[in-house]
Amino acid sequence: QVQLVESGGGLVQPGGSLRLSCAASGGIFRINAMGWYRQAPGKERELVAIVIGAGNTNYADSAKGRFTISRDNAKNTVYLQMNSLKPEDTAVYYCKAVVVTTSYRDLVVWGQGTPVTVSS
Repeated sequence: QVQLVESGGGLVQPGGSLRLSCAASGGIFRINAMGWYRQAPGKERELVAIVIGAGNTNYADSAKGRFTISRDNAKNTVYLQMNSLKPEDTAVYYCKAVVVTTSYRDLVVWGQGTPVTVSS
């Protein structure tokens, strides 16, 4: 059973920084992509940043220049360093992984979400 465990969310003042972590475990043969999405109240879930394959990254325009996604392959963990946070970054942040299991099944897995609140 593949699971994602997220951590690092919380309350931060505008201009501050947070680092989110997401660790994948359980029957993973290969991770094809791993990234972060967010959903603000009353809005659709949207991509923030993702690492694909060997290390190609893709960012939402709102994240470019402020957020950095990185991946530790040995730990099956992805990180999102968020700097210069704005109130509009307030949302629940969800980790998503696209994996091949040890049973050679393709699987899309979501984490439980970690809330980020940017407020003074």
